[in-house]
Amino acid sequence: MTRVAIYVELTAKPGREEDVARFLAGARDLIMAETGTVAWFAVRFDNVTFAIFDAFNEEAGRAAHLNGAVAAALMANASELLAKAPEIRQPSVLADKLPS
Repeated sequence: MTRVAIYVELTAKPGREEDVARFLAGARDLIMAETGTVAWFAVRFDNVTFAIFDAFNEEAGRAAHLNGAVAAALMANASELLAKAPEIRQPSVLADKLPS
């Protein structure tokens, strides 16, 4: 069972909305190499609001992800793409349903 997660809300700068969407879609290949990431979703709520949700079986997987390639690339490009700093939350998972 997944025990911990990450939720990151992102707000695109005006005119950079599609760049954020492409960045998130392109991040999937990097995530596929992360063995500790059980589930990963990049979503779009409206024209400027995006989010990332990840789930992990243990804290070590979450820590590895936070120190991994996607997080580094996001922070390196945040000032160009985002209207404000990403809001990173680290919830505990109470229950899950994942494919077997």
